Amino acid sequence: MRRASLAALLVALSGTVAGICTTPRTAAAEEVDAFARVVVERAEVRSGPGTSYRVIAALERGETVIVDRRGSDQFWLKLVLADGRTGWVLGDDVEVYAVKPGDTDKPSKPGFFAPPPLLGARGGLAILAGVLGSTVSSRDGGSFYNYADGYFEIRPAVVLSPTIALEPWAGISRTDDGSLTQVGGWAVVHLLPDLAIDPYVGLGGGYLWSRTNADALTPSKDELFVARAGGGFLFGLRGRILVRIEATNLTLFTPNRFKNMQTFLAGLGVYF
Repeated sequence: MRRASLAALLVALSGTVAGICTTPRTAAAEEVDAFARVVVERAEVRSGPGTSYRVIAALERGETVIVDRRGSDQFWLKLVLADGRTGWVLGDDVEVYAVKPGDTDKPSKPGFFAPPPLLGARGGLAILAGVLGSTVSSRDGGSFYNYADGYFEIRPAVVLSPTIALEPWAGISRTDDGSLTQVGGWAVVHLLPDLAIDPYVGLGGGYLWSRTNADALTPSKDELFVARAGGGFLFGLRGRILVRIEATNLTLFTPNRFKNMQTFLAGLGVYF
């Protein structure tokens, strides 16, 4: 009798332990993600759960985004947008559905990279830094790059469309011999504005001033026109952060002379 009772107790304990060990795995397997699909022509995403909050994005019919949670009033849903931002949408504008981890048609979640927020943007700002150099010919017929100590540029933007923007610039460079300042603007064409890595090209012009240091043997000033052409890559990150890498050629000229210089820049930017 005792042996039968002991055997029954061991069976019960083993079943309990097995249940404890398998319950978390089962729960993990049952975890689902909630997504919202837009069912109206245009759904406005707001900064808070109410119509008094500002509109931060718009979703078109058929777009799908992940749901973070439901608001306390049950009418608003908190979403995570493709660029990593969060916003609120009216529940009547979307259809919520659950997706299990193993589903083959599961929509993608926001990652480290995100498409640049060019769609709907009206302006922007970039801060770039790098080097400014020129090709110098030597007596033996060769050439080499003579780089300045550094170059800094600030560049606002007026976005005309997702593919075209106007970007004025102001830049300054300090060298051992003096300083160089330039202002101007160029038109930029974004070749793949809906991708996280967007190549772009630009063309424009401006004006440049150079001045030697006051203690130079022969202090001098110079002014030249600038024609600028080049391009680079725009990397879109979560939170609407943008990384820019570019190279441009500057043709400095007056009616009597000209000179080519190059900029190699990298920096951060934002569109709004």
